[in-house]
Amino acid sequence: MGISGRRGTEPELSSERIFIRITGTQGPGVSESLSSSGADVPLPHCEGKSSAANSSHTTRILCWIMTGPKNLESRTKHIRETWAKRCDRVLYMSSVKTDFPTVELNVSEGRDNLYWKTIRAFQYIHEHHFDEADWFLKADDDTFVVIENLRYTLSKYDPEKPLYLGYMSGGAGYVLSKEALRRFIKGFDSGECTHFSTIEDMALGKCMETMKVEPADSRDMKGRQTFHPYPPDHYLVRQFPRPRPWFLLYEHYTPVEGPGCCSDLVYLTYHLRPYGYKYRFNPDEHIELNATTKSI
Repeated sequence: MGISGRRGTEPELSSERIFIRITGTQGPGVSESLSSSGADVPLPHCEGKSSAANSSHTTRILCWIMTGPKNLESRTKHIRETWAKRCDRVLYMSSVKTDFPTVELNVSEGRDNLYWKTIRAFQYIHEHHFDEADWFLKADDDTFVVIENLRYTLSKYDPEKPLYLGYMSGGAGYVLSKEALRRFIKGFDSGECTHFSTIEDMALGKCMETMKVEPADSRDMKGRQTFHPYPPDHYLVRQFPRPRPWFLLYEHYTPVEGPGCCSDLVYLTYHLRPYGYKYRFNPDEHIELNATTKSI
């Protein structure tokens, strides 16, 4: 897995994009308790699953959503009513404080301020919520995530190691381990990381590299990708031989186009299952992957 970035000459990511592990429903047996700053929601209990499944129940995820005043009713409220309930803590980061609730970051709205917003959001989380989670998910307010699948993927890794998963493209979202967040904050305290660019994804990725935070392999057991910043038709449709499109040039592993591109954990609603429910393949099946295959 590598770093995916947007450049000035490249197309904007669509609001219809597939995102991280797209879609999910509120399962039975899930109680909900909202606080002024977020939601603490226990996962439903699943009988007879592997140790990895059991460990996923102890994988705590703080989700923070990049939003703004104009998007609360059109976008953010739908996140609040759906997948955000499955996070262990959820925070909505904005330029103003509201009773939504949103956290005021004292940063103006606008594309040129996205990286400042990200910096201030992580600094706020580190100061006020650092001990409440093991992993920290950043997502935009037009993102849909299946938290159960993300929790299962993260359960295989140690949050005390400097790791990140996902695309540094903003749109697909990304996750920082506890140690990665610790190093991000240290980087700005020491001056090793700076706001040297308004391009959030590229600048944050550079800080991760500077602070020796490593990308973790987020592929499933069959080597299929689970993070996608673009709509399904950019991946699922078979293509005639052609130059690789720009958004696949940043893939760490050689990308696959067509139906074999995407994990069952990220398919559309009718092909998707949260981990722990009816499954299409055994996620604990041992399959040898070529871990050294990279893009050229």
